[in-house]
Amino acid sequence: MNIRDALEADADALASIADSPTDVMRNLVHDRTVRVAEDGSHDPNADVSSSQYDGSDPEDLLGFISFDAREDTVHVTQLDGTSEACEQLLAEPVRFAERESMAVEVLAARDATPIETAAEALGFERRGQGPQFDGAPTVRFRLEP
Repeated sequence: MNIRDALEADADALASIADSPTDVMRNLVHDRTVRVAEDGSHDPNADVSSSQYDGSDPEDLLGFISFDAREDTVHVTQLDGTSEACEQLLAEPVRFAERESMAVEVLAARDATPIETAAEALGFERRGQGPQFDGAPTVRFRLEP
């Protein structure tokens, strides 16, 4: 599995994973730090423009994470993918936060098992309920510096 910075060319593949519009994902790539996990058999030097998706292939991406840092906390704004990808991706903002002596906070939908499993594996603690998104409850996870 390779972890790399997301590119605008990944927007279609990210939209497929997140079940979100491509334009929203393209904006996400521009507005936040976004990293993707891709199948390890993928050549990172290959030209992505030759894909039928006019960018990266959704089948090559195993997951993605977006995050930003404000004040003393790194906020994970989106995380999705396979269990293994979620854990490796979530380790990215954790490393950043450790270097900066910041906390990390993740919100996960109650049925988002790969995210909950990744957070617990990396030492996050459950901190109760988070806000609701589209009427769905979330669970707040936090990792202190």
